[in-house]
Amino acid sequence: MAAAATLSAPDAAKLSQLKSAVSGLGQISESEKNGFINLVSRYLSGEAQHVDWSKIQTPTDEIVVPYDSLAPTPQDPAATKSLLDKLVVLKLNGEVRNGMTFLDLIVIQIENLNTKYGCNVPLLLMNSFNTHDDTLKIVEKYANSNIDIHTFNQSQYPRLVVEDFTPLPCKGQTGKDGWYPPGHGDVFASLMNSGKLDALLSQGKEYVFAANSDNLGAIVDLKILNHLMTNKNEYCMEVTPKTLADVKGGTLISYEGKVQLLEIAQVPDEHVNEFKSIEKFKIFNTNNLWVNLKAIKRLVEAQALKMEIIPNPKEVDGIKVLQLETAAGAAIKFFDNAIGINVPRSRFLPVKATSDLLLVQSDLYTLVDGFVERNKARTNPSNPSIELGPEFKKVGNFLSRFKSIPSIIELDSLKVSGDVWFGTGITLKGKVTIAAKPGVKLEIPDGVVLENKEIHGPEDL
Repeated sequence: MAAAATLSAPDAAKLSQLKSAVSGLGQISESEKNGFINLVSRYLSGEAQHVDWSKIQTPTDEIVVPYDSLAPTPQDPAATKSLLDKLVVLKLNGEVRNGMTFLDLIVIQIENLNTKYGCNVPLLLMNSFNTHDDTLKIVEKYANSNIDIHTFNQSQYPRLVVEDFTPLPCKGQTGKDGWYPPGHGDVFASLMNSGKLDALLSQGKEYVFAANSDNLGAIVDLKILNHLMTNKNEYCMEVTPKTLADVKGGTLISYEGKVQLLEIAQVPDEHVNEFKSIEKFKIFNTNNLWVNLKAIKRLVEAQALKMEIIPNPKEVDGIKVLQLETAAGAAIKFFDNAIGINVPRSRFLPVKATSDLLLVQSDLYTLVDGFVERNKARTNPSNPSIELGPEFKKVGNFLSRFKSIPSIIELDSLKVSGDVWFGTGITLKGKVTIAAKPGVKLEIPDGVVLENKEIHGPEDL
């Protein structure tokens, strides 16, 4: 452990005590124990986390390549097949939320690719120990499809008790609450430790396209794959122009001759407003990442992937605990010839809340072969802003309150609060606010058109 040398005597004692406690945890593998101890050791040594603001430079077009400048994909189907045969698609945090499975859409997309080009693009799902069983159901569902689906587990690390720096499972917390998955930065080590990385390399696979499973815009893009193969880029992060909704998202910077991710947590307080401004930092990380598999193997074996540590304090049954996590995007600075590609916003379409679901299920988007496409009839490049009250928070409640999803092609903003129910065939335009009075059920009738309206009761319709 390289970092141990820089530890103070009390911290070295803490680490040594922790090491012996962790060695007795039978639930996790040796590689997980080592990974965890290395992470804690780096954390205690206080590796430089701060960024010298004066050294930050805006990346050039060579480093963050405009999507429009990419060469067109080869027209020859055989050339396309050979490109795709070198690709693996990996979905991070493959959770099945509220019975809505994003994975169904992903499987359809890859099935179509495999059928169209006669290629074999496998799908990898990274689970945490919390989502493993859900994901296996999906794998069984597609047992007879033309797509190889592999799952592997993210590392399982013990939560650290803040007070005395011991693993929570040693305090009698034997259930799931004693453990945590250490962020998606763990994907590289987990690929390696699970044996999946070597298996993929032996099948001639060269690149993995990793993305969050709830980003419906993260579909395989041949232009990007072709560009990376041609230019031998070991790592590519898709970025897209920031809007005011994305001001907290990480951005790419040039720093001491390297491209690296700058997250809001690393920004000194006096520069946070500058970080959030759309003028200076114009792009943000979509977490669509393309990474060379041989490079992952080289760097994991050398223990060279020392991404910034994100301390995540939690409380379990009144005990203050600490989770140390890392992010996959922060690994960009360790790869050779790493780049960003500034992609269209359509490649970033995360569904994290029912307000996002409303957008995706509306006439603003259509679903073609598992691909989500934006309706050309909307001229405004940005999506309407949608705020739904707590009555709509759960997917089941959301679905029951809309007989059908309204047309929102010409909507600018929608705010809904209270006990509101929507009929079928409704059209919303401009700015619409619907706020039911407390204790009153407000039904929006079938077929109405609401344009720039504020509605508190039936009399306003």
